[in-house]
Amino acid sequence: MSEDDARPDGGTATDTETRVAETLGRIERRTLFRRIGLLALLSVVLLAAYFGMGYLAGSSVNRLFRDLSSQMPVFIDSVRQFLSPNFVDFTVYSQESEATGWGGLVASLTHPGTFVETVLTGSDSYIISGAVVSIIIGFTGTVLGFPLALLFGVLGSERVTPFPFNFIFRGTMSTIRAVPALVWVLIYIPLASISPIGAMLAVATDTVGNLGRLFTDELEEIEEGPIEAIRSTGANRPQVISFGMLSQVSSSFIAWTLYILEINTRIAISLGVVGAGGIGQYLDLKLRFLAFDKAVAALFMVVVIVLTVELTSSRLRARLRPSEHETKSLVESIRDLANPSKWLGTNV
Repeated sequence: MSEDDARPDGGTATDTETRVAETLGRIERRTLFRRIGLLALLSVVLLAAYFGMGYLAGSSVNRLFRDLSSQMPVFIDSVRQFLSPNFVDFTVYSQESEATGWGGLVASLTHPGTFVETVLTGSDSYIISGAVVSIIIGFTGTVLGFPLALLFGVLGSERVTPFPFNFIFRGTMSTIRAVPALVWVLIYIPLASISPIGAMLAVATDTVGNLGRLFTDELEEIEEGPIEAIRSTGANRPQVISFGMLSQVSSSFIAWTLYILEINTRIAISLGVVGAGGIGQYLDLKLRFLAFDKAVAALFMVVVIVLTVELTSSRLRARLRPSEHETKSLVESIRDLANPSKWLGTNV
């Protein structure tokens, strides 16, 4: 053996090359097995989707696509109507003046006083009043659900309630989350019928489960140092919870509440489809009578509501994070929507 073949560890160049080759072979085999596994998983997912579509259709997938193809002309015709929104029901003024198409929206905007009159009617036959009802349902439901969400969220944390008693509150929140808001509004029929009040109670109940669980998760991540500092001062248990725990997550709690408010606004709109009031009820009524031109006007308003609530909520949440967007106001954020550079990411 020559000196060039010797290694500091006593091995040879041949031994090192052999070990490298073996390691490379193991890596290649693992990579091959991983790819085969991913391919097998993808095949299972596609097969499950194929048979699932056949099960839902009650026949073969080929017949399902034939049925959809035969209905395509009707669908295309309805899409044409969707491209021509009719805002005649936007406000009292647009309806009384019979301003159809986009003219109903323009006529209403040029007579802003009619918005107040429309809202005061409280009728779901107008888009604006229905939109206001949906916003009120989402807002009041969030406010009503917040106290119980805070109580259950705090007591559900193991830092506050010892195991396994904390699972009484966790289990309650899990049970509430397992039942959709659409079912809760049906459960409340004997109490408030299918009405905006029933929708508000359904949203409030849903808030307890969703928001409470977020509160619990936040409390599980807090630091122990501030808690020990408060406890060392001789503080009692409620004081430790208030000043040692909740003080660490107060901003997060507000941010999560605003996030749930966004979700609740969408839920309030969807509850209107079952007759609980709001713009969802107007939308459902127009779709039932195949008035697609008026339905798309309501959908336009739904998009405006959701974007407005989400934009406002996101800006408020950003204000809770001092290190982010310190100098950007809500007006500036709205102005950025018209800036192409912002959308393309070429100007931060």
